[in-house]
Amino acid sequence: MAFSLPPITPLKSPLLEQTRSVLREYLPSPAPVLGAIDRRIPVSLKQLTAEAPLNRLFEHAIRDGEFDDFEGRRIRLEANGGQPGITIGFWAGRLRVIDGPGEVTIRGSLAAFKTLAERRQDPDQLFFQRRLIIEGDTELGLGLKNLLDSLEWKFTFPQMFSN
Repeated sequence: MAFSLPPITPLKSPLLEQTRSVLREYLPSPAPVLGAIDRRIPVSLKQLTAEAPLNRLFEHAIRDGEFDDFEGRRIRLEANGGQPGITIGFWAGRLRVIDGPGEVTIRGSLAAFKTLAERRQDPDQLFFQRRLIIEGDTELGLGLKNLLDSLEWKFTFPQMFSN
């Protein structure tokens, strides 16, 4: 007697959604584990994995000169606690991952950065709610926030990370 399993895609049961919600609520933050991993990854590997996707994502804006005001500037993005984090600069028409501090640091939870990347909430709300915090050269940070808010771009995380 043949036994068939249901396809994986229709796993949208209320019980599964409730289980995922409870796990997201009560599991510890992955930030410390990610921070430990982040400290062991050489900058050259971060450059290989992050620079090409970032430059593809913002390809039209870079070509149109939207990032020109950020030439030679350094911006650091950090999960709460400082790790994991990444410092990004703009040189010679390309976004670059670099080692070291930024002139401005934008800090927040992984969930806040995910919300920002997926454009599910107005960036100003994330800052007013203190889910994202700007430290250092706030003018530079606000300039980046305004640029990202004005551009047409779309980024989604795999379904397993979605709310």
